[in-house]
Amino acid sequence: MHSRPKIIFPEVAVNLYKPANPVEVPIVDNQIATLEASPNKIRHITFDVSGTALEGHIRAGQSIGILPYGLKERDGSPAKVRLYSVASPSRGEDGEGKLIATTIKRVIDEEHDTQKLFLGLCSNYLSDFNPGETVKMTGPSGKRFVLPENADDFNYLLFATGTGVAPYRGMLADLLERPGFRNQVTLVFGAPYSTDLLYYDYFREMSVRHDNFHYLTSVSREGLRPDGRKNYVQHHLMDSQEILEPILSRENTLIYICGLKGMEIGLFSMLVRQGHAGYLKISEELNVKPPEQWDTGDLKKRVRPGDRLFVEVY
Repeated sequence: MHSRPKIIFPEVAVNLYKPANPVEVPIVDNQIATLEASPNKIRHITFDVSGTALEGHIRAGQSIGILPYGLKERDGSPAKVRLYSVASPSRGEDGEGKLIATTIKRVIDEEHDTQKLFLGLCSNYLSDFNPGETVKMTGPSGKRFVLPENADDFNYLLFATGTGVAPYRGMLADLLERPGFRNQVTLVFGAPYSTDLLYYDYFREMSVRHDNFHYLTSVSREGLRPDGRKNYVQHHLMDSQEILEPILSRENTLIYICGLKGMEIGLFSMLVRQGHAGYLKISEELNVKPPEQWDTGDLKKRVRPGDRLFVEVY
């Protein structure tokens, strides 16, 4: 059993640019991030922040804001800023903090009640831009969903769905490229289709280059589990115990969860069922009830992340 080190949170810059005073930056690259034939349109977009206060002051795990200048919300009010996780390591895409990237999924959906086509305001606004065009940016945002200052003291278990994998692209680079870092890191990434496994080649290459990094995937819409359920990230807590149990059992392991709102509920439930309730804060009222009797309402209202678990859902 390893002792539990204290988590030292780094001092990070926040709100260098606010919505009332954004900075204008150019896009230098805009490319598809999915594999071929994906039904979803997800883009990796890179910005040049050189010469601004953002240069060299964005940590992996933080977010930047995009202000859809000139557009209106559905109620007719001026468009509000949208936050997107930075997909770059803390040194930037270029190694100098001048180029940063994010991951954008075009939102193209249908209104449930009216059956009218619904287009995500900022996701389509941003995806339409070509290199050389400029956008108004705010940020950075976020203080807690970052690696500790004493990152070498911990093992890491990272869960992601969809574009929630964006911050881990940068965080993994920060960790695995640290001189002498030998602790265990596992990324569990879930997507609806195998073609939506973002940055697949990058993560696979990292798993080959670093024997202390494991890359596990869950594809929910291509085949079912033996019990008829879809495959979700939490099922790896059962299916990949030989990899995950040794990490989870250590006192110096941190869990990060990022992706669609609601994904954390399945993970909370499975952590408890697999004997790892110590990562959670569970109300006394719920503790007297057997875990197999907990319902979604119990998990939403009476379970919270513990000190070693960090959640960023949207």
